[in-house]
Amino acid sequence: MRAWALPRRLHGPRTVRWRLTLLYGALFVAAGALLLTFVYLLAHATVGVSATSGGNTQVVSGEPALTAPTLTAVAEAARSDQLHQLVVYAVVALAVMTVASLALGWLMAGRVLSPLRTMTASARRISADNLHARLAVPGPDDELKAMADTFDAVLARLEGAFEAQKQFVANASHELRTPLTLQQAIVDVTLADPDASVQTLRTALARVRAAGQEQERLIEALLTLARSQRGLEAREFVDLAAVVRDRLPDAGLCDAGLRVEARLESAPVLGDPQLIERLVVNLTDNAVRHNLPSGEGSWVSVWTGLDPLGRPGLRIENSGPVIAADQAAGLFEPFRRLGAERVHKREGLGLGMSIVAAVVAAHGGGVRARTRPRGGLVVEVSLPRYVLPLSSVPVGVGGRVV
Repeated sequence: MRAWALPRRLHGPRTVRWRLTLLYGALFVAAGALLLTFVYLLAHATVGVSATSGGNTQVVSGEPALTAPTLTAVAEAARSDQLHQLVVYAVVALAVMTVASLALGWLMAGRVLSPLRTMTASARRISADNLHARLAVPGPDDELKAMADTFDAVLARLEGAFEAQKQFVANASHELRTPLTLQQAIVDVTLADPDASVQTLRTALARVRAAGQEQERLIEALLTLARSQRGLEAREFVDLAAVVRDRLPDAGLCDAGLRVEARLESAPVLGDPQLIERLVVNLTDNAVRHNLPSGEGSWVSVWTGLDPLGRPGLRIENSGPVIAADQAAGLFEPFRRLGAERVHKREGLGLGMSIVAAVVAAHGGGVRARTRPRGGLVVEVSLPRYVLPLSSVPVGVGGRVV
């Protein structure tokens, strides 16, 4: 420590209460000094007028007793004494009232800050184990209550995030454990058979390999979800129409026997090309996977373009089983599979629509799903409007804007 450093107690007030007290006292001293100055100037002018308003001489028994200079000198002396006494009394009164104002300021500052101390004590007792607790400050709708309500709202969002994270970890653990359990069961059954043939071993190894591939796909989906929730690290020019046009031949639509209706108009987006492609892949895969069987009039409709507000959008509509209208929003939750058929067949990883929602949120857009009365689903994606600068030329689809 340096030799000239001041002690910690001399560095000034450390609490808001002391600062408010000193502020109150300083304001009172300033206001009192201005008031006393005004009173002094007023008294000075009044006494001066009264001292010069008398006659020039005084007559006693018909003869002048005091001359004018003598009366003026006496009046000036009396006036000076009166003003001096006024200043002394005023300074003493100001000093006394300053001490009183500091004491009253200390008390009032403590009363004003009392709810804040209560909120601080309550906030210190809140941890990850009791995020359900709230400050719940009563009283009028003033600034302190607004701050407490804001803190309660933050706690509510944190509680929801923690609960969602716990649920996600539990679901992910269950989804990852299922292939492992299946692999272990296949290996145990195969090893327990001493007469297992080469074909039996090959079949067991193929099933183990398939379970491992399922784990790999799940881990890749989890990484994609985490990446999209982290936000965008780089933005490039992407045309949704070009991405969908390149994806349709690889989506297995023709192999599934689906009738495809596509109306692809330019929809420029400034975003991450890989995440945008993943969004399109997940939506098209979902439309194919959860559709009617081949030969039952199954179809998929895809549209890209600009909405009436000029925002680029993507809409994918497909036939399929009937889904309750109130369950559509749940499709965007991780590992959420609606209907007994989807749960038992375990088609997909349960993360496709969650990744779609995370990618759209990372780009600042919106996504919503609505069910069709005759069965199937309509998913609409709306992304922020992007206008190419006149001096910018896109280098192909997915190329960087120079």
